[in-house]
This record gives sequence, structure tokens and C-alpha cells, in this order.
Amino acid sequence: MNKILAWSITAGLAGFLFGFDTVVISGADKSLQAAWGTTDAFHGSVVMAMALWGTVIGAIFGGIPTNMFGRKNTLLFIGVLYIISALGSALANDPITFAIFRFIGGLGVGASTIAAPTYVSEIAPQKYRGRLVSLYQFNIVLGILVAFLSNYLLRNTGEEPWRWMMGVEAIPAFIYTAFVFLVPRSPRWLISKAREGEARKILGSIHPDDEVENKMIEIRKQSESNLTGEHIFMKKYRFPLILAFLVAFFNQLSGINAFLYYAPRIFEAAGLGESTALLSSIGIGVVNLLFTILGVVLIDKLGRKLLMYIGSIGYIISLSLVAASFFLNWGGLSVPIFLFLFIAAHAIGQGAVIWVFISEIFPNHLRASGQAFGSSTHWLLAAIIPSLIPFLFSTIGPAYVFAFFAFMMVLQLLFVIFMMPETKGKSLEELSEELSINKTRNKKQQTI
Repeated sequence: MNKILAWSITAGLAGFLFGFDTVVISGADKSLQAAWGTTDAFHGSVVMAMALWGTVIGAIFGGIPTNMFGRKNTLLFIGVLYIISALGSALANDPITFAIFRFIGGLGVGASTIAAPTYVSEIAPQKYRGRLVSLYQFNIVLGILVAFLSNYLLRNTGEEPWRWMMGVEAIPAFIYTAFVFLVPRSPRWLISKAREGEARKILGSIHPDDEVENKMIEIRKQSESNLTGEHIFMKKYRFPLILAFLVAFFNQLSGINAFLYYAPRIFEAAGLGESTALLSSIGIGVVNLLFTILGVVLIDKLGRKLLMYIGSIGYIISLSLVAASFFLNWGGLSVPIFLFLFIAAHAIGQGAVIWVFISEIFPNHLRASGQAFGSSTHWLLAAIIPSLIPFLFSTIGPAYVFAFFAFMMVLQLLFVIFMMPETKGKSLEELSEELSINKTRNKKQQTI
């Protein structure tokens, strides 16, 4: 189990860079706009959002190298992209060059949301799969916290502090890339490539010796039962496809990425000073980390669905209170406090569940493709929504924006109640059978 934990943490470090890369831009937000004199529309849609558009492309096409070259090789390539992006962004002298290097980093983020959860779900024993895959999310929020802290500590470094904020990411990116060389390949991917000898050896590190052959037979049986040329858009996979879409859709319609990108700006809009806003952002990172740890601990005990219930209710309460604070001009610390509650709800609910859940609901031969679909849905919305925030805040105001997010979380709660299945404690092969349309029909016939 110690080996599996070490491998899962290493793959999860891609999440650390995901979190760091996503949030580090928040500390440079207003400095970049002032340095280059860009308009709100250009700043939001190009300078700030270009990394997210890279993430969309990385998520859409990341399943291709993950399937073709393997989960491990894709994780290595992701590390290289992060290094290039960090150094290039720090050295850029105009907004277009900056945006190009941020786009490259975004490719790494998007691909990591496919390769890392897919890899960990395929090496993890089913009993611990939820918490091991959710280590990816733990690393995301750890990266977010470190980015907020780094921004605060570097805020007065040199004549252009934003260069240091952006460039420091190259250090953890290099460390991550070096560690990935030490992890084995996914045994399920190896079996899909007819490399059963290598797969058996790795499975021996995961399961007791007397279970390895049974696991080989189970994985091989499902692989042989799948038709050549299958894809996730076939009718038999409609239900898992809808589940992946809705989980990703509601994740971003909570406003989480919009908030993380513009946390200091939102706090300043609520009446806090610039330094206080940056410091409050560190508080957001701490709350996010603590409640993510709680989610990691509980996900295999309480299950994915109950955590989503808790998170949805927390979303509705916190976002409604944030909207009310702006509508009624409560001022002071009310907005930061309510946003801390929002982050707690996200961390224990959607944050802990999304990457675990999507990595579980597709069969082995389509897992990377299904993960790519869910991730690309997530990141397409994550690119669109934050790019609109400066414009929406300056036109309709933050009160209406947060009220809309609160309404969307009411719809998420209905999705959890009426559609979302529980996946804890089941093997990936069992879930593949249960969620296919043919299996669903058979169950209905047995109850008639």
C-alpha cells in the first residue's frame, strides 16, 4: 500500500501544478492590466483567460496521448509544459507573448485532469480508490494555497513582482517531472496494449499474490468483451456521458474558478484594501485545504453522493449570503466569511468528488476518452465564465452574478437527488457493467 500511496501522490503532484498555475495569475491580475494598459474586455478574455483556453484544448485532446502513449508518458510531457509556461510567462514583455506561454501551461492543466485521475483510478484498490484519486484534488488545493501565499510573499519583490510570481512555478514543475520517472505504467493500460507480463508484475505490487491472476482475468474479460471501434458517444454509454457532463457543468456554474481567479478583486469590491485582499486570499487557501482533507478522509466512508448533498446545500447557503452582502452593502468581513463557507462547501463536495467520479464511470478502454469529455466540459466553462467576470462586475455588479451561481446550485442539488448514482466500494469493471444501458435494461426486466 505504501508504494501505491507514493505513486498516487506523485501523479497527484500534477494537481499541485494545476492549482498553482490556475491561481498564481490572481496576484498578478491588476498589475498586468496596469503595466500593459489593456481594457477590461481584453484583459479578461485574453491575458487572464488564455491559460483556460489552453486547458480546454488540453482536456479535449489529452485523451489521445493518454491512450496512445500511456498515462505515465503523458504525465511526463505535462511537467515539461509547466516548466516552459512558467519561465516564458515570467520573461514576457507584452500581453500577447504572455498569453501564449499561459496557453502552454493551460495545455498541461487540461491534460493533467485526464491523465492523473485516470492513472490513479487504474492502480488503486477499490477499497481506497476514492481517497487515492482525491489526492489529486488535495494537491490542487495545496497548490492553490501555496500560490496565494507565494503571491503575498512576493508582492514587493523587484520592480515587477508579477514576474517572480509567475516564474517561481518552474521549481515545483521540475521536481514533479523528475518524480514521474519513478512511477510504473498503468496495468490496465498495459493489458489493453497486450503487455500482460508487465501488467502482472505491477498488479503484484497492488494486490496479494493469490488475487493477481483473478484481477488479470477480470480486466482481460472486460477488455475482450468491448467491441473494436467503440466510443463514448454510443447509445450504450449515454448515461455515464450525461453524468460526466452534468458533474462538470455544475462544478463550474458554482462560480469556483471565477472566484479563484479574481479573489483579490472580489475582496476589494467588498471594501477590503489591496494587502488585506491578498491576505484574505491566503485564508481561502487554508479553508480549501482543510476541508479538502476532510473530503479525502470521508469520500470512501460516506460515499460520493452524500458529499455532494453536503456541498450543494453549503453552496446554496453561502452564495445566497454573498449575493445578499452585495445587494445590501453589508461591507466589512461579511463577504470574506461567506466566501470561506463557499470554499468549504466546494472542497468537501464537488472538489473532492468530481475527478474521482468521472474516472470511475467509464469502462477501461474508454476511460481516458470519458475523462477527456468531462474535463473538456469543465474547462470550456472554466474559460468562458472567468473571462466574463471583469465585464459582468463592471456592468450588472457582483450581487447578480453570485445570485445566479446560487440558483445553479439549486439545480445541482436536484441532479444529485434524482440522477447521481453511488460508486463507492465497487470495482471499475462492476461500475462499467452497471452504468451501461444494456445492464440497466436487464435490471428493469428482472424486476418486472
